Amino acid sequence: MRRTLELSREHGIGCVALGNTNHWMRGGTYGWQAADAGLIGLCWTNTLPNLPPWGAADPRIGNNPLVVAVPRRGGHVVVDMAMSQFSYGALAAYRKRGEALPVDGGFDLEGQLTRDPAAIEASKRPLPIGFWKGSALSIVLDMIAAMLSGGRATHEIPAGPTAETALSQVFIAIDVASLPTAGTAESIADAIVEHVRQSRPAEGERVRYPGERTVATRRQNLANGVPVDAASWRFVIEVGQMS
Repeated sequence: MRRTLELSREHGIGCVALGNTNHWMRGGTYGWQAADAGLIGLCWTNTLPNLPPWGAADPRIGNNPLVVAVPRRGGHVVVDMAMSQFSYGALAAYRKRGEALPVDGGFDLEGQLTRDPAAIEASKRPLPIGFWKGSALSIVLDMIAAMLSGGRATHEIPAGPTAETALSQVFIAIDVASLPTAGTAESIADAIVEHVRQSRPAEGERVRYPGERTVATRRQNLANGVPVDAASWRFVIEVGQMS
C-alpha cells in the first residue's frame, strides 16, 4: 500500500497487485493508511474456498474481503467487509460469547437459515452478503485479483498447513488533490455523511456512517486499554513461553 500511495502521488492513481502472497491480516489497516495520507483507498484479497456460491451447498468461492476508504478530517469513511454476512472470525467471536447473531448469517446442516454461529461453522455455509449479489461480487473480485497479479484464483489456493499463503491481492489509491473536484472533495464527503447521520432511526441508536464506530472504539481503547478474549490471551502467553 505504501508503494501504491507513492504511485498515486505521481500519477493521480496508483495500483499494485501481488501474486502468491500471504494473508494480509487486518485488511482495514490499508484503507486507514490511505485515508490518513489524504488519499482514497481501494483494496481486496482473495481467499481459499470458504463460501458457497449462491445456490450451492459446497464452498467454491472466497469471502474475499474488500476495503474502501475515503479521507475526511471529521472522520474517515472506511468500509471493511468480507463477502460473507459474517466472517469466520466474527462467527467464532459470537460463539465464544454464547451469543446469537443479530441477523441470519448462514445455513445449518439441514440447509435452514440460522443465527446460530456454531451451526454455520459446522455446515461451512455462511451466507453471502446480498445473497446472490455478494456471491457475484466475490467471483469478480477473485477474477480481477488473479488477472492483475498473475497469481492464483480462489480455486487454486491450497488448503492445509500452508492455508492462505498463495493469495492474490490488489491495492489501489487515488490522489484526491489530482481530481477536478479537489477543492470541494471533502465538503462533498461531509455533506453525504451529514445527510446519512440525520436519518430517522428505525429503532435504538442513531444511524452511523461506515468507520464511525471504529473511530470511537479506537479512542476508547487508547484511553482504557484493548480488550482481549481471555482464551486467546492465554494462547499468546503460552506461545511466547514456548519460543
